[in-house]
Amino acid sequence: MTPSVSIIIPVLNEAAAIADNLASLQAWRNNGVEVILVDGGSRDATRRLASQYVDRVLKASAGRACQMNTGAAVAQGEVLLFLHADTRLPSTATALIKAALAGGDRQWGRFNVRLSGRRVMFRLIERMMNLRSCLTGIVTGDHAMFVRRHVFEQVGGFPDIPLMEDIAISRRLRKISRPVCLSVPVVTSSRRWEQAGILRTVLLMWMLRLAYFLGVPPRRLAAIYYPVRHRP
Repeated sequence: MTPSVSIIIPVLNEAAAIADNLASLQAWRNNGVEVILVDGGSRDATRRLASQYVDRVLKASAGRACQMNTGAAVAQGEVLLFLHADTRLPSTATALIKAALAGGDRQWGRFNVRLSGRRVMFRLIERMMNLRSCLTGIVTGDHAMFVRRHVFEQVGGFPDIPLMEDIAISRRLRKISRPVCLSVPVVTSSRRWEQAGILRTVLLMWMLRLAYFLGVPPRRLAAIYYPVRHRP
């Protein structure tokens, strides 16, 4: 039976947590949801550890845009859900997606974000992220974007750029319809804020987005954003 939803997960050097994160998706797999993992050249045991928890393990050039497009090209679902490896879906995710797209006028959407950290500052950050996304119609990767397959293909998938691919495709999709903003949250790891510092990370993200809007090439921005340990 063709699955109604395909979950596509781009990964790179995620061996430390990949098995635990993928284990949470097994209930959906048992109900016909396809899970595809696309590795961007991991040097650790990511692919081996993930293989028993997914329907397909693919290889692609490093870069989330390329990896997600590679997964989408072979996915069987009518709806594509793009999920970061460190993000957990709510238990009702597939039902919420089906209900959100049932009317036919909305073609794509996203979940609210909740950060895993317990600090009060994280509650403010996530609220700002969710409000900004709803107001602008721009969906970032942490929000677990979902989109009808034919609409994804219509806009040409993710632009082949090393950073800001989520913002770029949001601009294209926004011309077709506004995104459905589901209030039920996904829980995404707050590790990058905790490792680099909350204020420093927030300022970095603002700076990168401003630079992108001002026309700085994504390749230059990617060299700033991605730490060396996550590069192939």
